[in-house]
Amino acid sequence: MSRRRTAVSAAIGLVLLATTSSACTIRNSDEPGTAGAASAKGGGGTAELADGSGVKVALIPGGAHPYFQPWKTAGAKAGKSLGLGDVTFDETAEWDQQKQNNLVSTLAARGYNAFGVFGVSPTDINTTFTDLKSQGMAVASLGSCPAGDTNEADFCLSTDVELAAYKAAQAAIEAMGGKGALVHLTGNNVDANTQLRKRGVQKALRETGGKVTVLQTVTDIDKDLQTAQKAVSDLLAAKGADIAGIVSTAYNPAVAAAEAVQESGSGAKVVAIDDDAKILSSIRSGAATATVVQNPVGQAEIGTWALALLETGQCSMKQPGKAVDSGSFVVTKENVDGYDSARRARTAELKKQFADEFLTCG
Repeated sequence: MSRRRTAVSAAIGLVLLATTSSACTIRNSDEPGTAGAASAKGGGGTAELADGSGVKVALIPGGAHPYFQPWKTAGAKAGKSLGLGDVTFDETAEWDQQKQNNLVSTLAARGYNAFGVFGVSPTDINTTFTDLKSQGMAVASLGSCPAGDTNEADFCLSTDVELAAYKAAQAAIEAMGGKGALVHLTGNNVDANTQLRKRGVQKALRETGGKVTVLQTVTDIDKDLQTAQKAVSDLLAAKGADIAGIVSTAYNPAVAAAEAVQESGSGAKVVAIDDDAKILSSIRSGAATATVVQNPVGQAEIGTWALALLETGQCSMKQPGKAVDSGSFVVTKENVDGYDSARRARTAELKKQFADEFLTCG
């Protein structure tokens, strides 16, 4: 059921008696009472989905990458709990914007009417979003926002990558004792996110007053683990003695750095990204100092829920194109066994933020 064809009567049944606030309300599954009773506390409508049976959500990564695998299970779980028509996870074999566009078109032709997309090309993905919106479909930019100041999707739910990189660099600098040479391992140099990550690392370095410097920034090594392993191995062979710290803001280089430092016996302090089992094991053993984990589960869970509310016409975005930080969390040996509680709390907070601040429902 598209937003253009949504029956008005379904929304009327959910309008609040009180109209002094424009906030929506939500009810947890374990909270007693009906949606209407919860709504009576205040707000202009309810963000508890009334009927999502006509909504078919497609979650589409930029390409094959371990980061996106939680989208598959989290999206399916959200779809089941919300009673959606379907939630699919589909990806192209290559990171190619035209191939991603073709996949989007194929899924739209198959009846999918709400899309959560990680655009391959941050500079071109707005064209894809505009096309989908012109067909009356709900669209979210998930995991990455378009480059520049314009987002043609309904909203963007992504890691604030500059902030996450800043946190990672801070952790590395602290582990280095606040001085020495740092290496930054990251992703595709033309990716807008890579440029933001560089800015985050540079910000942390500036705060040291020159006591910590970048020995080298290595880009374009996140294609696969083998590429990253070779790059890190070559780096340690050539400059290992000069490296006091390594901060990785891309997944495969992070795994490679944690492995290489442990195997080589290097004294470099490693701060990684994400929570690959090898990285967590390295933190427990002391081979890696920390990692900064992101929230792909929250992106898929909250993204699917919000897309369903938008596609049914039950809610709209107060600020179309709103960018929302899905969260990033520093994990060290002290909190490695319990960090996921902070991530779950952020996901719950995101749901409340959407209901209270970002959506207009009624």
